[in-house]
This record gives sequence, structure tokens and C-alpha cells, in this order.
Amino acid sequence: MTSKSIKIISAEVVDLRVPTSDHLLGSDPFHKQPDYSSAVLYLETDAGLSGTSVVFTVGAGTDWICHGIRDLAQLVVGTTLDDFSSAPIGLYRRLVDHHQLRWLHDGVFRMAAGAVLNAMWDLWAKSVGKPLWKLLVDLDPEFIADCIDWRNISDALTRDEAIGILRERGPGIEQRERELTQRGPKAYCTAGWLGLSDAEILATIRKLQGQGFDSFKLKVGLDSEQDVERIRFMREAIGPACNLMVDANQYWGIEEAKCHIERYTPFGLKWIEEPIARDDVLGYIELAETFASADFGFACGEHAASPVIFKQLLKSGAIQYCQIDAVRVAGVNDVMAIILMAAKFGVPVCPHGGGIALCNMIQHYGMWDQIAVSGQSSTQLIEYIDFLQDELEHPVRVRDGCYEAPTAAGWGLEFRPEFIELHRFPEGNVWSSREPARTGALFEVLNESQAR
Repeated sequence: MTSKSIKIISAEVVDLRVPTSDHLLGSDPFHKQPDYSSAVLYLETDAGLSGTSVVFTVGAGTDWICHGIRDLAQLVVGTTLDDFSSAPIGLYRRLVDHHQLRWLHDGVFRMAAGAVLNAMWDLWAKSVGKPLWKLLVDLDPEFIADCIDWRNISDALTRDEAIGILRERGPGIEQRERELTQRGPKAYCTAGWLGLSDAEILATIRKLQGQGFDSFKLKVGLDSEQDVERIRFMREAIGPACNLMVDANQYWGIEEAKCHIERYTPFGLKWIEEPIARDDVLGYIELAETFASADFGFACGEHAASPVIFKQLLKSGAIQYCQIDAVRVAGVNDVMAIILMAAKFGVPVCPHGGGIALCNMIQHYGMWDQIAVSGQSSTQLIEYIDFLQDELEHPVRVRDGCYEAPTAAGWGLEFRPEFIELHRFPEGNVWSSREPARTGALFEVLNESQAR
């Protein structure tokens, strides 16, 4: 059966949640007791193939995303894969420019649109038997350019410039592909979750060092004195030669950020991540100017909701590390635009990972970027989280501090059935016996002591 005759016949969405709050995994200043979750979309076809995507959340709100995905997925049921693969920009515009839903703009709406688009890209890659990254690498530069909405970013990157970047990388692409499939993209790990003890963090560091990791991140933001002590502890634990980054998860205002960051300067940090609001472009410009002589840079992007925000961050020189997220924007089409803009402005793409299955997705973007767009791996790092990685049929694997290149067709987002059944919300066994006050919007952290 060819892609022309593969028809989408149904869409199913699963609300999947894991009570990571029980052990404070994933905790940061704002997300004090998160429950790592995903809205999982399955687009079923008459060919027996299924297009799969996820949208990561941290508990409450997953039901909002699920509703949005179900609503938008109606627009692809009854269409064929060829309707999409012949010109992906068509479905992109049909979703993002919906004459009524567009009023909702970014956030839940754009993430739900991204889920549908990502599932269609997954289906396309499976239909030709390629990992998603390989499908992207093999696409012609003109085709890639035609997947992108240029309306609001061409003042930073034009279609012709994008094609030029891709063509310039062409001569060495086969060699880079061979090298990266053997070695894999270099990874870093968030080991220093805010709610964990020093002993717990140290155990994680030692385990990861045994796997070849030399780049680590920790959460900061609540208490400057405690942050400095934790940074000092981390630096001593990993040694002077390793990369150390900190992440404030947008907790500060601009002046507060300056005060905190000034105290971090002695520790040889690689970057300060999300010190202020995700879309405060002027604030990032001010921070970059204030700390222009520092040996660290600023990282942002996992919460940036559209290519337009990335355009401003990159064009202005406000950030030195571009942290794409696989599910925050409207799917592959948006991420293509962002990675190409980052390449033009010489900003390393260091994707945000973790959560449930985000690492499975971002490894594909890292592969495409380093093979076909930036064409190099010396400055790029891809986030890796050392838990919830074995719940999929094609789990992420790391070796010598690098991702192993994915080989499964598509994204590789197929969950083990028993994991799905246990963690379906609210009927799964993990959730059916829990008190209502520990689930969904009713689960509040009322004071700081409860989260530490």
C-alpha cells in the first residue's frame, strides 16, 4: 500500500500521568511537585500503521491538552498520508490558521496542533521505514523550506537563506551521518532537582559519570544562599573540567535575576537557563549586556511558544544557547524554522528533554541539526533524564555520554501496553486509589516546606 492510499481512519488520545511528585523528581522553583504526564495521540490507518505523538505536561492540565488534540484531530481523520506528505505546510496552515481556533493563539492550542502534525510526520517516516531524523536528512532543501511558514520570520531568515544553509552543508552530509550514527549526539543530564538531597544528587552524578557523562545541570531559584552552596557542592562533585549549568525555570524578575546570577560567577558555569520569563526578550537582552564579560551564556527556549519568539531571541543576540522543545511549538514544521534560524545566527541548538518521551523526540532533532543544518557537534548538547526511559518499546539509550542514534522507524514513541494501563488518568491503578486532593487541579502545594 502506497502513501497515496494510506488513509487515517480514527484518532485516539490517552491521558497518561506518572506520580513523580511522590519522590520530587522534576522539581524546580515553580513546579514543586510535578507529576510527569503526556497526552498521547494515536492516528490509526487502514494500512495497519499508527502515527503517534505526545505532548508532555506536569500533571494538571493534561486533560486540557487531550481535549484540544481530540478536537483538532478530527481534521485529519478521513484524509490520506499523501495529502500531508506532498505538502506538510498545508495541514500546518489548516491547523494554526483555523479561522476560529486561532483566536486562542499559542499555548494549549499550538501544542495540540503540534501533536497532530508530529503524529503525521511519524506516520510518514514509518511508511518509508525511516527514523524521523533520517527522513528529515533525506529531504531536499527546497522541500524543507516549503514546510515553513515564513510570514513572521523572514526578517531574520529568508527562504533562500535557509536553502543556502542546507545546500552549504550538503557536501559532507554522508560522512557526518556515518559519524553521528556511530557516536551519537553528546548529552547532558539534569541531576540536581531542587527537592532532592545532596546525597541523592551525588548518587545520580556518580551513576552518570560511570556512563561517560561530563555535563550536568541543577535547579536554582528559591534561596540564593542555598543555591550557592548547591552549586559549590555540584562543582566539587563533578570537578573543574566538567560542564555545569543552572536552571531557574523563569522564577526571577530582571533585577532579582541580576543579584542571583552575580553570585554564580565564580563557579565556571556554561549557561544560566531561563532566569526570567520565557518571552521577556528585552529582559534577556539586558541580561546579556549586563553579563557580557562573563564566561557563561544564557539559555532559553523550552517554554517559548512560537518561532516568532525564537526569532527575537536569536536575532537580538539575547541568548547564547537555543533550547528547542519537541512539543511546545506546532510540531516539526516550527522546529525546522527555529533550528535553521539558530544556524544562521551561530547559536548552538541544545534541545530540552526529560519528561515522558521527550528525549525520544529531541534526539531526532539533534541528529538532523548536527548532520544537515549546523553540520557540527562541538557546541551542541542534548538534555537527557535518567528516569522514565524504559517505558517505551524503543527506549532511549546512552553510551559514553552520548545518545545512541535511534533506528526505529518514526519517532519511536510506542509505550509498553502495561505502562499505559497502569498510568491512564484517572482510571489506571496508579491513580484510582489516590486521594482526589493529590490529583489534578486539586493538588496544590500550599507552602514551601511541603515541597522540600
